[in-house]
Amino acid sequence: MTGIRLTAPAPGWAIDADVVVVGSGVAGLTTALRCAAAGLDTVVVTKARLDDGSTRWAQGGIAAALGEGDTPEQHLDDTLVAGAGLCDEEAVRTLVTEGPDAVRRLINTGAHFDTTDSGDIALTREGGHHRRRIAHAGGDATGAEISRALVGAVREAALHTVENALVLDLLTDAEGRTAGVSLHVMGEGQHDGVGAVRAPSVVLATGGMGQVFSATTNPSVSTGDGVALALRAGAEVSDLEFVQFHPTVLFLGADSEGQQPLVSEAVRGEGAHLVDGDGVRFMLGQHELAELAPRDIVAKAITRRMHEHGTEHMYLDARHFGARMWEQRFPTILAACRAHSIDPVTEPIPVAPAAHYASGGVRTDLRGRTTVPGLYACGEVACTGVHGANRLASNSLLEGLVFAERIAADIAEARPPRTEPATGPGRSDDAAGTADAPVPLLAPEARTAIQRTMTRGAGVLRSADSLAAAAEELEALHRDAAADADGPGGSKAVVPGVDAWEVTNLLLVSRVLVAAAREREETRGCHWREDRPDRDDAHGRHLVVRIAPDRTPAVHRTETSAFPPVRPSD
Repeated sequence: MTGIRLTAPAPGWAIDADVVVVGSGVAGLTTALRCAAAGLDTVVVTKARLDDGSTRWAQGGIAAALGEGDTPEQHLDDTLVAGAGLCDEEAVRTLVTEGPDAVRRLINTGAHFDTTDSGDIALTREGGHHRRRIAHAGGDATGAEISRALVGAVREAALHTVENALVLDLLTDAEGRTAGVSLHVMGEGQHDGVGAVRAPSVVLATGGMGQVFSATTNPSVSTGDGVALALRAGAEVSDLEFVQFHPTVLFLGADSEGQQPLVSEAVRGEGAHLVDGDGVRFMLGQHELAELAPRDIVAKAITRRMHEHGTEHMYLDARHFGARMWEQRFPTILAACRAHSIDPVTEPIPVAPAAHYASGGVRTDLRGRTTVPGLYACGEVACTGVHGANRLASNSLLEGLVFAERIAADIAEARPPRTEPATGPGRSDDAAGTADAPVPLLAPEARTAIQRTMTRGAGVLRSADSLAAAAEELEALHRDAAADADGPGGSKAVVPGVDAWEVTNLLLVSRVLVAAAREREETRGCHWREDRPDRDDAHGRHLVVRIAPDRTPAVHRTETSAFPPVRPSD
């Protein structure tokens, strides 16, 4: 354990449970439902409302070998190719073989997928897939339907849920094993202010960290809280340099910041073309799958064409779909475009890459266990080894399902006893860990500086110079925060609160991401180094990062390209 924690008031209340699941997307709610079904006292904590996570924004669908002629082996092959040599084959095989039945169990939970006239699940294609294996719902509202079904099941099961709660730090017992989490509930209710959920098993399902960049498809809650918590608790993270930039995000202007509207890959799967300002299909000849190449290839091609033409965006042309197809197959995207005065029925859609998905995260084994005993991670916050250097389209929802079920099974089998937190409510050393070297908080207004630094230095295009500049700017923010904390007023220089905690988390995950990106001196998957344009198999290893005692990211390279096993010392 690092003994590093956010500066926060002492918890004023506590809940006791067997399991606390942090997050309410497909990964979190599936874990919670399976744990509860196993008879475990389960608490769900979510940063906003139950249905406000990233899952409900997923448009394309969920990939699984469900169609005639398709097989898990073919799904495995496509995933390994997209992962550019860094996928863990055992993890991928687990995903693709257990995936179809996991989808069927999701349907039994109440999710309704679009069907053909014969009643079979309707399947489409997306980038990197050689088969039609993407199941979708409501045309382009798959995530919303999955979220609806899971939230309904959670409410029907009457699980204990704590909404509008930002999780702060991991609580541990005297042996260093997980004993719960501290959290802050925003708003009046049964619980308010800083408190704790005391539980021997903690599951992080907090989603991504897209808000470290100025423009992202991620919702505002995606500030890397789970990764930051895990790092402070002493856990290892891996592959954080591999941030997938979705190639087709609705371009709203060069100065547009925050969450941007996604134009699903399924639009290209149904036959839309990428064209430049002259109407030229520039993906032809770039890859055998043209517009349906893996996302890293398409994002690079768009960026390269933008640079060649001196423009800020390219176009996605689907006028040949006609109004009926747009209205029935892609109603959500159609509405988003029209809300911004763009009608895809009659004109091409301006698109540009934006930060989308973190292929890396908290390192886990095949049962979702991290390097901290009792701490699990699932979904986008986790690094299971499935994605490697680049996520295959629509594997994320499937990963959440499959590994959530594995985590629940592991917890139900182990059933660890509840232990007293060494830090927590009622203890002389509680204060959510203020006795354990509190982290100086950043002022909320530093968020914009972090996002612009990351976009400029660690975005789609990276180089040694850009990453060095980003590292220095981020370290300056870190030093300034420490200096303010050591000055008059001490750690009260910045008042603890949600905005300060979020931006402090953003800084930590940004520093780790940049440290890993500087170390990976090659171009691989969605990590594109302008100064190192070729893939170099001498660098074909995973980068694992921990926070050193001096609070700097310590990066080490694994010995082989295989994903290293996790063996927490129970």
